[in-house]
Amino acid sequence: MSDKMSTHQAEEDQRNEEILIYLNGEIVPKAEAKVSVYDSGFMLGDGVWEGLRLYNGTWAFMDEHLDRLFEAAKAIDLDIGLDRNGVKYALLETQKANGMTTDAHARLMVTRGVKTRPFQHPSLSRQGPTMTIIMEHSRPNLPRPIKLATVPHIRGLPMTQDPKLNSHSKLNCIIACIAAEKAGADEALMLDVNGFVNTTNACNFFIVRKGEVWTSTGDYCMNGITRQKVIDLCRANGIPVYERNFSLVDTYGAEEAFLTGTFGAQTPVGSIDGRQIGEGQMGPMTERIRGLYKALIEKECA
Repeated sequence: MSDKMSTHQAEEDQRNEEILIYLNGEIVPKAEAKVSVYDSGFMLGDGVWEGLRLYNGTWAFMDEHLDRLFEAAKAIDLDIGLDRNGVKYALLETQKANGMTTDAHARLMVTRGVKTRPFQHPSLSRQGPTMTIIMEHSRPNLPRPIKLATVPHIRGLPMTQDPKLNSHSKLNCIIACIAAEKAGADEALMLDVNGFVNTTNACNFFIVRKGEVWTSTGDYCMNGITRQKVIDLCRANGIPVYERNFSLVDTYGAEEAFLTGTFGAQTPVGSIDGRQIGEGQMGPMTERIRGLYKALIEKECA
């Protein structure tokens, strides 16, 4: 059995073979959810997306996710073609069509749409946006803590491609992930432009040192919704939390490390660059934060 793992590893679920997918105002079977080879997203990675998670019949933090989607669309001058209520309706109708109540994950994607010719200029996308929602039954299934490897690929400066943008252009992160896999790890630990520890290729990153929780300054990372919830929960529960610059030396000496993201919530890290972090298992602070987050989800998605 392969030891390879990812932070988005889920239990196998046969129901996902029969899912219905939202595509441009219609809800269609998986096999019929097809997009043109001329689509801006396929051709150029020209689009933005959101991942949302369903608990107890409610999409957690939906308003924050929609804020981020519309802000990203505005930043790349993309008209989604629907207002907030229209996007909400599409999400809820797709959920209803699939009969999903909990433990589901939605990937909502919007591209600049079909191009008239296969070139870069946005004015060649004249047919309006392409919007799709893939909704799957999904329960995280991580048999062990994650292994990370530091890679030379960094999260870039805002004037190259702002890391806060949840864009379809993920090649930088994919190359980082490949480098980490080649080094025998599950995921890449990426530094910022100044050499400080930043994020992984797919998640935000935290360490625990002497009872304090540290994460990056936020200048070069995805503005993660789960990341912010963890910071808020620490502040509300008397746990010292700092958004600060810290190095790999600080990281290797941490008692605990964990990742945050919509899919896995808080995922423990067992080793970084072959160095065991703490006991190599989920530590007490990570466990405490997981409990606080679970309680927040239960309140939010009552």
